[in-house]
Amino acid sequence: MDMRIYGYLADLVVAVHLAYVLTVLIGLILILVGWLARWRWIRHFWLRLIHLLIAVVAIQAWIGVICPLTHLENYFRKLAGQAGYSGTFIGHLLESLLYYEAPPWVFVLAYTLVAILIFSTLILVPPDWPRKLKTAS
Repeated sequence: MDMRIYGYLADLVVAVHLAYVLTVLIGLILILVGWLARWRWIRHFWLRLIHLLIAVVAIQAWIGVICPLTHLENYFRKLAGQAGYSGTFIGHLLESLLYYEAPPWVFVLAYTLVAILIFSTLILVPPDWPRKLKTAS
């Protein structure tokens, strides 16, 4: 198999990673703005559940576990014969937006603060529970 395919797969993982980060951050802003504007759609259960997955990242940061997407990207980079975080232009561009140099405690603090904000929105702006869950209780 052509080793370039692994470089492209690594770039795809970076794009997914960046999309997730942006989803969490933009989602948090939209939930807070929507709370003030009384938008109903921000209470959609599945949207909020997906948004809550940032808690997993915060827990991983606290226990020192690297994100599985980062591991997957590095795996593909090695298969492509690349040193971590180098590759195509698109991959490099996306990586420069997603990865930056800072002490580990900065990331732990950032993940924790975002997770606290997200949990706070669950109290301030509770999601609408699906009908099946409502009737089962």
